[in-house]
Amino acid sequence: MLSVKNIVKQYAAHRALDNVSLEVEKGKIFGLLGPNGAGKTSLIRIITQITAPDSGEVIFNGKRLNTDHISQIGYLPEERGLYKKMEIGEQILYLSKLKGLSTAEATKRIKFWFEKLEMGSWWNKKVEDLSKGMQQKVQFVATVLHQPELIILDEPFSGFDPVNADIIKNEILELNRQGATFIFSTHRMESVEELCDHIALIHQSKKILDGSVDEIKGTYRNNTYWLEYEGTYNVQSTNGIFDVLQTEQVKEKTLIKLQLRPEKTVNEVLSILLPHVSITKLDEVIPTMNDIFIDKVKGQHHE
Repeated sequence: MLSVKNIVKQYAAHRALDNVSLEVEKGKIFGLLGPNGAGKTSLIRIITQITAPDSGEVIFNGKRLNTDHISQIGYLPEERGLYKKMEIGEQILYLSKLKGLSTAEATKRIKFWFEKLEMGSWWNKKVEDLSKGMQQKVQFVATVLHQPELIILDEPFSGFDPVNADIIKNEILELNRQGATFIFSTHRMESVEELCDHIALIHQSKKILDGSVDEIKGTYRNNTYWLEYEGTYNVQSTNGIFDVLQTEQVKEKTLIKLQLRPEKTVNEVLSILLPHVSITKLDEVIPTMNDIFIDKVKGQHHE
């Protein structure tokens, strides 16, 4: 659906984006990650045509990005843009008409979403009378109401309590099942694990990681396991097969974290230990997206 090709964006002496390219597939949830100041918001502003790149291009549904595409994109910015003194119903109706909806159709859709998200009594309330989380709901409705093909969410869970964060997460997944494509920018790596199919990591204006979540996590596997056993045998780094990284005692059971040495297998570990102990659990330690994020960003700092 979206191809970002060799985008460069310069602000005076600061290069915000340095030859960044990425591909967002239709029907996917794409995670755009990076620390503060990495260039994520600059890229989003180019995709939403708030600013233009200095060089490079963006292709949307096979055509160079242009003003005709604005109505096909929904954008929830990190810095929210609601009018504080304006009534909620009137405000969403106004924003919907800017996206090309008629008054009748917009009103119908607003009522649907207000009922769905338990906002029915909010129509005549002003934004300034709502909590931050309630304002977030209003902003989310304004973002998705015109049924855009591409929905860009920048820190969508900011300000939400766990219950409302879960509600919005489920709405994102439902819209995705219905065919919407998402670009999802967040610092909450647990949300990335739950929602994203594919991620790109930008750091210091450059893309430093790009791939499916499963592929990236697979690449960062390092043959580390948690093994739990019963017995009095003292497991130590053994026979050049594995190293013990950590040991814990949990009542009558022992829990060890071990790392296989190159070319060694779990079966070799089991062949050593089974004559001495009863193994009750063996789990591979799969790195989290948070682990990978920190590792990549720290690695770039040291290069």
